[in-house]
Amino acid sequence: MKFVNRKEELAILNGFYGEDKFHFIPVYGMRRIGKTRLIQEFIKDKPAIYFLADSVAENEQLRNLGKEAGAFFNDPLLSSRGFDDWYQFFEYIKGHAKERMLLVIDEFPYLVNSNKAISSIFQKGIDQYLKGTKLFLVLMGSSIGMMEKEVLFQKAPLYGRRTGSLEVKEMGFGSLKEFFPKRNLDELVSIYGITGSIPAYLEKLDPGIDIFQNIEELILSRGTFLYSEVEYILREELREPRNYFVILRSIAQGKRKLSEIINDTGFEKSLLSRYIEILRSLRLVEKEVPVTEKYPEKSKLGLYRLHDRFFEFWFRYVFPMKSRLEIGKSKEVLRMIKETFDQHLSLVFEDVCKEYCHTLMNEGKIRFSSIGRWWWKNNEIDVVALDDENKEIYFGEVKWSNKPVGTDIFEQLKEKTALVDWNTGKRKERYMLFSKSGFTEGMVEKAKAEKIDLISLKTMRSF
Repeated sequence: MKFVNRKEELAILNGFYGEDKFHFIPVYGMRRIGKTRLIQEFIKDKPAIYFLADSVAENEQLRNLGKEAGAFFNDPLLSSRGFDDWYQFFEYIKGHAKERMLLVIDEFPYLVNSNKAISSIFQKGIDQYLKGTKLFLVLMGSSIGMMEKEVLFQKAPLYGRRTGSLEVKEMGFGSLKEFFPKRNLDELVSIYGITGSIPAYLEKLDPGIDIFQNIEELILSRGTFLYSEVEYILREELREPRNYFVILRSIAQGKRKLSEIINDTGFEKSLLSRYIEILRSLRLVEKEVPVTEKYPEKSKLGLYRLHDRFFEFWFRYVFPMKSRLEIGKSKEVLRMIKETFDQHLSLVFEDVCKEYCHTLMNEGKIRFSSIGRWWWKNNEIDVVALDDENKEIYFGEVKWSNKPVGTDIFEQLKEKTALVDWNTGKRKERYMLFSKSGFTEGMVEKAKAEKIDLISLKTMRSF
């Protein structure tokens, strides 16, 4: 699959590279997010050694690294013998890296597994051998917990040696058009609700068949990559994943308050809170609070959601049905998915609309400093954007429905806005309606008279 997006990340890396001095940049992010593909694009026209660590013994790592270094420096003896230890490796690089060059070590956590002292060894290697060279050192890792412990946290051995860092995050919805230029926005929302924009998952999809056939063949069928992907990732990241499976399933199926998750899973509050903090640190779960909250971390209105869209889909539809899928009842499970898929996409479409607001802001059409959802008791507003400087607030309602949105939806939205406590009596209010299927004639006329922004899926051409 072609390289898509990542212009900002490439600009950051090329900026460091252009400084012609020693740099140590950790590059990290969730598995399958596209870190390796990004680095391949970055180094393709530069002198570089790329080494992919593996789950083998340390002496085998050093032998394999010697092969890569020997090939780069045209040193047949090194290629055949490898390095005896890490200090020999650092000394060799110091003696040979006379000009600007890159050294990329991918899956650094595997080196940590083979030698628990490896971060301290690299710290000494940088101090005594590398920092006076023109080397550009990149350490990459998918195990976010390990990368933070060994490299990124303040107490990590390598924390003070890094000259920058880059977290590779998931691309936005807008990137899907580059992956699937022939799909319409309706289909792209469906894809986004299944795989997110993870390149490793997107490249598995067959553009020649419909969405539900892709789901059956790629996700609901035993033995496929996506059928077992979530279990593989969690077992890589967590020692005892069983309890985490229960929590992730509970959240994916709509238990978003801490009290609801406690009741659903049976875990004590202190234990559940610890599990959720671990899941948050791994970027698997995120806490959402009303956008108007002044102190988000202290808010008692927090709701939890799965950060990864494929995890959300898998835990909502696959994990609860594993027993049926294991005996080949994929069509039965697919029929159940079809019954609630639009409900699933309604929440996905909310995020798409919030992202579209960022697009509108980049085009200078609206302005805000923060955006999110708002709720209080049984009242909820899908999109609320705040412009703190101008005391302007945008209220938005999102509808993923086959029916056009009418004036009743707008009037319901307007009633709820009076409950929002933000610059009351001093703010300027604006309204936005987002609809999959357009708007009634009455709503169009009302929008013209009251300057309401109407945005249908078909008009989201900026994506």
